[in-house]
Amino acid sequence: MLVVGGAAVTTPVRTAFDIGRWIPPPQSVIFLDSLVAATGLERDAVSAFASLRPGCRGIRVLLDALGRVDGGAESPQETRTRLLLIDAGLPKPTTQIDIRDARGRFVARIDMGWERWRVGVEYEGVQHWLDERQRTRDIERYEDLQQCDWHIVRVNSEQLRRRPDEVVRRVRAKLREAGAPI
Repeated sequence: MLVVGGAAVTTPVRTAFDIGRWIPPPQSVIFLDSLVAATGLERDAVSAFASLRPGCRGIRVLLDALGRVDGGAESPQETRTRLLLIDAGLPKPTTQIDIRDARGRFVARIDMGWERWRVGVEYEGVQHWLDERQRTRDIERYEDLQQCDWHIVRVNSEQLRRRPDEVVRRVRAKLREAGAPI
């Protein structure tokens, strides 16, 4: 236990241990991604903690969830998108990729993608649609990414919720066009 702001709380390791055992995936992976990103918690620390408690219920479920954790996700929807693609049999994407131009100048950071094939996936929340300045930045950003020969698949919540197969189809098609052996 720790004391934070006068309140007793569990350590990040213990919190991850409990989340992974009691909350079913994909929600457990979403919470664990957030915990890892916020605290710098290492998956190995949680695995080691679990190995000292072999009789506890849910250890196998916890270890499966830990195998899917990626602290690079910056939102629950990014985690959902990544898990959708992996569960569909696509190669595991790298998260938070910095894209640079031919001179090495920073162009953008994308949510996830495959550097080898220059295919990226961007989850766009509501702020990308409601804020005119954000929309303008996004238009310019995607043009810059195209200039760097990156192909970006844009995804929103409606597509993720109601048409996940279409999201997978679009990403798979871009990967194939780029030469990925899938």
